Amino acid sequence: MSGLRALIFDVDGTLADTERDAHRVAFNQAFTDFSLPFQWDVPTYGAYLKITGGKERLRGFLNDHPQFPQISDSEIRQIHQRKTVLYGEIIAQGVAPLRPGVKRLLDAAHAAGLRLAIATTTTPDNVAALLQSNLGTEGWNRFEYIGAGDIVPNKKPAADIYQHVLQQLGLRAAECLALEDSENGLRSALGADLRVLITQTEYTAGQDFSGALRVLDQLGEAEQPGTILQGQDAGQEVVVDLALMERWLAR
Repeated sequence: MSGLRALIFDVDGTLADTERDAHRVAFNQAFTDFSLPFQWDVPTYGAYLKITGGKERLRGFLNDHPQFPQISDSEIRQIHQRKTVLYGEIIAQGVAPLRPGVKRLLDAAHAAGLRLAIATTTTPDNVAALLQSNLGTEGWNRFEYIGAGDIVPNKKPAADIYQHVLQQLGLRAAECLALEDSENGLRSALGADLRVLITQTEYTAGQDFSGALRVLDQLGEAEQPGTILQGQDAGQEVVVDLALMERWLAR
């Protein structure tokens, strides 16, 4: 395919809608395990998704709620480690299938010889659990490079993770397309000079997606097309495939 050589995927919200019923539930169980006197309901968790990184999210919540016990960074790391184990157990139950069109697009990219990578702030263990649950034991190997967790100093919306992945791939930003679901992810990818396709979620609807190539509700399948929410052709129903991506990139 001319021009486009690689697709770089975010994970949570992009590959699968994992936040509400997997990450949030795992956090709450970890809070119980550590006898913390709070739980995150759906709106509260959504509000704190503006902070990327689970450890950072918990620290931000505690900073905003001084009435709760203030715990050390070491304790936060322990809670987060427990949460990661719990998340893997939840994901193994199949609660977070790939979003519509994701597997189809991964298969098409592989068949066309496009390179695949991941750029995410979630931990490698979380990525592995999600890929294993949905793509089997070879899920991890579908991606040439997986940049995850604390591998870079600054998490999204900083551009570090995308710059790191581009360096590992040895590609220019102009040769790649990033797929994201959130404003933080968009800002991170734009900061690395990437073009970005957004598939928003329940939690990210209404965020500022200025600068995105298109914003959709999903990538779509033949029997369940996606809808372009922002960008050229807004309101049109589409099934996003490699040919359509190429046309959008060429405009």
